[in-house]
Amino acid sequence: MTFSTTPFPFLSVSGTPYERGRQHGQALASRVRHSAALYGGTLDKLGFGGARGSELTAKFAVQIEAFGAHYIEEMRGIADGAQLAFEQVVMINARTEVIAEARRLAGADQQTAAALAPKDGCTGAVIQPRRSDTGRLIHGQNWDWRAECAETAIVLRVRRDDGPDFLTFVEAGGLARSGFNAAGIAITANYLRCDRDYTQTGVPLALIRRKVLEQQHFALAIQAVAATPKACANNMMLSHVDGVCIDFECAPDESFAILPSDGLLVHANHFVSTAALAKLRDTGLAQSPDSAYRDMRVRDHLEALGPRVTIDDLKRAFFDDFGKPYSVCRPPRPGIHDDLSASVAMIVMEPALRQMDVAPLPALNRVFTRYSLDAEPQTLAAAH
Repeated sequence: MTFSTTPFPFLSVSGTPYERGRQHGQALASRVRHSAALYGGTLDKLGFGGARGSELTAKFAVQIEAFGAHYIEEMRGIADGAQLAFEQVVMINARTEVIAEARRLAGADQQTAAALAPKDGCTGAVIQPRRSDTGRLIHGQNWDWRAECAETAIVLRVRRDDGPDFLTFVEAGGLARSGFNAAGIAITANYLRCDRDYTQTGVPLALIRRKVLEQQHFALAIQAVAATPKACANNMMLSHVDGVCIDFECAPDESFAILPSDGLLVHANHFVSTAALAKLRDTGLAQSPDSAYRDMRVRDHLEALGPRVTIDDLKRAFFDDFGKPYSVCRPPRPGIHDDLSASVAMIVMEPALRQMDVAPLPALNRVFTRYSLDAEPQTLAAAH
């Protein structure tokens, strides 16, 4: 299968939540529909197509509305703009939790359940200002997921009247994924799995990331991550333009903070907090065994550079191909079901400059596009 490495579409939206959503849905209708079809296909395999899937997804809309009614308004706008059923847009934003619930209700056997479980990979890193050659914080990640999402992802700039503007890399139809806001708060997230997963209901992970990007104050961004109940584990890496960064390994009902070491913070897809490992069982390494060395590869590369690390150095660390195709930079390869797994995008942010560099399918392509809170996208020279 051939995948496009053309730059991800860029869209700037403004107005009320509904108006922003409608602009999103209209401008990127084909990508929104593609996102819905991608996860709708998984629900079909579990016997939750059509009305049965809509009924299941509608239950998550109730949870989302309790977390923030404006999220529902924005999703309705996306659905109207893309001419999709509202429940399909909810599914895009709660796909991890919706698919897990469908697996449970379908009584899928353990092997089938594991195969159909969403598994974001990802290797993330933050370089604090004291280790940066410019004195500016750098925050980035490789997003490892379904290679097909190279055809659905976008970069979205949201102009808000009720809080800081933000820039996010996200699947079309989604409200947020990786990104930063005008207050200098940035977030990336990585898949984790533990024995407490799906033992309680919780706010869909995508909405927690969106709430982080709405915050003016770093303390409230931390609160959104650490104090919001979740259905499943997730790792969320937060940073602030002034140099503070904290990684949160989140179980559904508890969060474990990891602080930077010598100006660097790196995380992949397994629990490393001593406190976390003493209290729960990491069940993710069976599906992501390469996580055991991916964070080490990135950290070793950055530590070897000495006290002055550049944005290009971080990109080079993320291009690491040790163990290929089970590498930091993952080429498209068969997943454990019938999908293809890949590093869908490399995202590297400098919040002080209000910009992020994004390369689609970095194992196949080294051309970045620079997206900004203040300017139109700009194509960069290919990374070496």
